[in-house]
Amino acid sequence: MFSDERRDKILELLQKNGRVLAKELADMFELSIDSIRRDLTIMEEKGLLKRTHGGAIPSSKVRSTPLPPELRYQDGAPHQNAISKLAASFIQEKDTVFIGSAGIHYGMLKYLPEIPFTVVTNSIKVADTLKDRKTTDVYLIGGKVKSSGSITDAFANEFLRQFTLDICFVTGGGISKNGVSTATPEVAMLGRAAVEISRRKICLAPHEKLGIDFFAKEGPITDIDLLITDEEASIEAIAEIENKGVKVCIARVTEESLLKKE
Repeated sequence: MFSDERRDKILELLQKNGRVLAKELADMFELSIDSIRRDLTIMEEKGLLKRTHGGAIPSSKVRSTPLPPELRYQDGAPHQNAISKLAASFIQEKDTVFIGSAGIHYGMLKYLPEIPFTVVTNSIKVADTLKDRKTTDVYLIGGKVKSSGSITDAFANEFLRQFTLDICFVTGGGISKNGVSTATPEVAMLGRAAVEISRRKICLAPHEKLGIDFFAKEGPITDIDLLITDEEASIEAIAEIENKGVKVCIARVTEESLLKKE
C-alpha cells in the first residue's frame, strides 16, 4: 500500500471512529509506530487531523454542530468516565454545584455521592435523571428550551446569577492555555456566569478537547482551580496549562470505568 493510500485509510477510520491509536494503526498496516507517527504528523500539517499523545482525533473547526441528545447522553468512553468519576469525588456534603448540559456532565451522574447536596443545572436531561434522588435537591435554570433540552439564553444567564455556588464543573469544545471555549456565544456566556458565581472551578477536559480553541471564549484558563484530564492528554498541552498556574490532575482508566453502565 502506498503512503497516500494508507493515509486515506487512516482518515476514513478517523471519520468513522472519532479517533485512532498509533499502536493499532501500526499493527493494522504492519509498520513501526514511528512510521505511523510520521504519517500522523504529515496529516496534521495538512490540517486533516489533530495529533494526541497516543494517536489522533479529527481536526476541529472553531464552530461545530452539537451532538443530538441521543448521541450526547450516552454512557461515555472509558477515559471520559474516569474524568467524570474523579470530578464527582470532589463533591462534599451540603455543597451546591453546577452541572451543565455537556455529555461529560451527564456522565458524572452515575458517580454522584450518596450525600445531601444541591445541583443547579441548565439541562432538562440532567434534572430529570436526578429528580428522584432522595439526597439531592435539583434546581433547573429557567429560559427558552432548545431542541437539545438545554437552556442557555439571556433569561438563563440572569437566573443563574441569582445563586452562589460551591463548585462549578466547567467544560467546553476547546480547552487550552488560552482558556475554555465553545461553539456558540450564548453557551459561552452561561459558562462564564457559572464560573463567576462559583467558589471553586473544576474543568473536565478529555484529551480530545485539549490544545483546541473554539469560537466563543468562556473565560481564561487562569479562572480554573483544577483541570482533570486523562492519560492520553498531550504532554505539551498539559505543560502549557500548568505554566499558567493551573493544577492538572490525570484521571486513570480503571476496570470500573470500562464496565460502568447505567
